[in-house]
Amino acid sequence: MMLPTATATAVFLTAAPSSFSTRRRRSRAIFASLSPSFSSSEEPLLVRAARGEDGLPRPPAWMMRQAGRYMAEYQALAKRHPSFRERSENTDLIVEITLQPWRAFAPDGVILFSDILTPLPAIGVPFDISDSKGPVIQSPVRSKEQVRELVPIDLDMLQFVGESLKILRNEIDGKAALLGFVGAPWTIATYIVEGGMTNTYTNIKSMCHTAPDVLKGLLSHLAQAISDYIIYQVNSGPSVYRYLIHGVDSFHLMCGSSGQNHISNRVVKAAGPKGHILNLGHGVLQKTPEEAVAHFFDVTRRLRYDTLFQGSVAEELHHVA
Repeated sequence: MMLPTATATAVFLTAAPSSFSTRRRRSRAIFASLSPSFSSSEEPLLVRAARGEDGLPRPPAWMMRQAGRYMAEYQALAKRHPSFRERSENTDLIVEITLQPWRAFAPDGVILFSDILTPLPAIGVPFDISDSKGPVIQSPVRSKEQVRELVPIDLDMLQFVGESLKILRNEIDGKAALLGFVGAPWTIATYIVEGGMTNTYTNIKSMCHTAPDVLKGLLSHLAQAISDYIIYQVNSGPSVYRYLIHGVDSFHLMCGSSGQNHISNRVVKAAGPKGHILNLGHGVLQKTPEEAVAHFFDVTRRLRYDTLFQGSVAEELHHVA
């Protein structure tokens, strides 16, 4: 679920497992912090699509992990700055990496280069990132005592996120939507409980049955922390709505130009001409050719709803008559 914004910024959010009344109160708190809307004609295409506006010329497009390892420019920067934590927690590096695909491909959405685990130290959960193992949490949280030791999120420890969003908003200057994001409480909980990445989720699945109160306490703490983190990002500019994203399989970027053209057209036709934002079903794969990414965005820019749906409209009118 994505939350688009009146000031060309958006935030990713997956709903936390909580009661309806709690979710409603949290939503009110988020919406209360948002700035008022302005003329939609001044807004980026992605924001207008996220609002479900009629009459857009085409779907906007962006890619999960559109900044990253498949780009030669990023690889060169990573050699100079080998620590992922540094690259994702240093304002200058965040801004530079975020802008790399924007300069190369001009996507309709420019997503902040960050990580879903970035806020963990701010709630009292330190972590490292190993080249071989990925995220490593030395002291997994698996008891009531450990949950009680978690602290309310310290947003002062995350100032590099807010600063980066403000700089990026000025750099992009309304030519695209700036996207921030957070991890869902459940997703983050899997890392905290398992101690890192896992394919089996043994510990957290066991906790569901053997210590549900511990898991509930952890998820409640994370839900509040992530809500505060969302509001912190939103206060860099946006007001929010919700929309559904349809995606193209990441492997289809390897299909060549004709394959990409067919698949993109098929996805857009299936999604319809309203409220659709073209994306991938997963992040850009590491060995994806940059030319394939460029072609994806070129194809999207050439799409036109009036052409794609002309036959469908005529058929509907025929049935009405």
